[in-house]
Amino acid sequence: MHYSQLNCIFVPEISQTNRNLYIMSIWVLFKLIGSLALLMFGMKSMSEALQKMAGSQLRNVLQAMTTNRFTGMFTGAFVTAAVQSSTATTVMTVSFVNAGLLTLAQSISIIMGANIGTTFTAWIMSAGFSFNITDFVWPAFFIGLLLIYSKNKRIIGDFLFGISFLLLGLGTLKATGTEMHLENIPAVMDFFQSFDDNYLSYLIFLIIGGIMTVCVQSSAAVMAITMTLCSTGVLPIYLGIALVMGENIGTTVTSNVAALTANTQARRAAFAHMFFNIFGVIWVLCIFRIFVNMVCDMVGYTPTTPNPALLPFVLATFHTTFNILNTAILIWFIPQIEAFVCKVITNSNQEEDEFRLKFISSGLLNTPELSILEAKKEISNFAMRCHRMFGLVNDLLTVSKDEEFNKLFSRIEKYENITDNMENEIANYLTKVSEGHLSDESKARITRMMRQIDELESIGDSCYNLARTINRRRKNAKQEYTPEQTEHINAMMVLVENAMENMETMINHPDTQGGHFLKARNIENEINNFRSHLKGKNFEDVNAGKYPYQLGVYYIDYISECEKLADYIMNVNQASNECAKNK
Repeated sequence: MHYSQLNCIFVPEISQTNRNLYIMSIWVLFKLIGSLALLMFGMKSMSEALQKMAGSQLRNVLQAMTTNRFTGMFTGAFVTAAVQSSTATTVMTVSFVNAGLLTLAQSISIIMGANIGTTFTAWIMSAGFSFNITDFVWPAFFIGLLLIYSKNKRIIGDFLFGISFLLLGLGTLKATGTEMHLENIPAVMDFFQSFDDNYLSYLIFLIIGGIMTVCVQSSAAVMAITMTLCSTGVLPIYLGIALVMGENIGTTVTSNVAALTANTQARRAAFAHMFFNIFGVIWVLCIFRIFVNMVCDMVGYTPTTPNPALLPFVLATFHTTFNILNTAILIWFIPQIEAFVCKVITNSNQEEDEFRLKFISSGLLNTPELSILEAKKEISNFAMRCHRMFGLVNDLLTVSKDEEFNKLFSRIEKYENITDNMENEIANYLTKVSEGHLSDESKARITRMMRQIDELESIGDSCYNLARTINRRRKNAKQEYTPEQTEHINAMMVLVENAMENMETMINHPDTQGGHFLKARNIENEINNFRSHLKGKNFEDVNAGKYPYQLGVYYIDYISECEKLADYIMNVNQASNECAKNK
């Protein structure tokens, strides 16, 4: 047969083979991406379920167990290992600092512990790469399905589904990595072999690991990719560990982004997290090969004669050893770290914008349970602003000079706009939080908090109405209030002031609700009775000609608005009392 005939016979066959290989490569690539997505979804679902089960206990643990640097460290490690998310713990800690619940020094020790706790995830993954862990997935799916339809065990079912998806993603990722036969692809091998065994290559892969973590926002996903590449023999152990070190830096970006809209102390806490990991990477790089060889000896792995089965355990051991030693070094220097981050991130000493929320971060939403706490602190701040606004109204009663009066009245107008904005922003925030995974108790709390902010905004409106009444009387009335009217107005203002103070106490100290709620009812009844008495007396005084009818109208309008204000205060108290009862 002629050569040209042979060529005509075999060329189409070769082209079809290449086409099939191309299609298979595309399919394997999508399978790889899908495995990563399944892994990340499983991690997210498991973390949310655990946080949901823990509920407020997580908050209580973080607040209570930070008496010193060591308890703070162990607390951070425990919480992170429990919720399987160092990001959740770090963002939670930064938010606590923002809310003034934790000092900067306490937050640094918790963050150190969080870095240790997150290594537990790497051990789960290494187990998934060492044997066929997907065998345990299918029974877990079945049990989880049964529990989901159970009213009391639904959260446990969510957890089982989450961990099942995580393990299934790991198993699929491992199988896909093996199926790809990356070690037999010249282009892939040439790429990794192009990097010499030197510090420049380590730095390049460190940067790659950091960028990958920032892009996918999951250190677990990057760790899984690294284990896949190492276990298939494509990626040398030294470069794989460099990727893991980069992941340690990349994971700090989330907390720093979350802190962008927070106060100075919160930004310092986030920066301390970044400093901790960068410092660890620097000193490990100085003794890189010695440190990696020590870790390999701990596992029984020899870099010169690679054993792919042990590589995931090498990576997990390095991750744990790195964070434990780094914490052991830096935990003694927390005061110095605190001083350093304070020098880097200075306080501008400028008055914060009055329209800006103090505790709620408008950028990233944190864990739902933590977000409720942040909103609670913001509601407390809201109540404080309303109380301050009422104080300005009281000052307006005694101002005589027009310039001073107009300036103070404009300030009250500004406060009224602030209360409107605060209601909208807190309500929008709580609406977003309610869309997350919450317990029934937390959903009920959000409903009551919504009522609180609605009534607080009404308090702001009522204070503004009082100021407008004063302004109208000042401009239109031909005479001042009588001494008796002034005395009655002052007495009513004292009663409302007492109601305001009691309201703030109920919001800030939910553990003392019983006595304060009874006090609130007594004040409310006293205000109602006083208003009714003054309305009747005003009718008599006007008929007796003690003062003009129009002045009496302004007088009763002011008294009635004070009574309305007290009603709004009582509504806030009722919502606070219900929150405390169902806590």
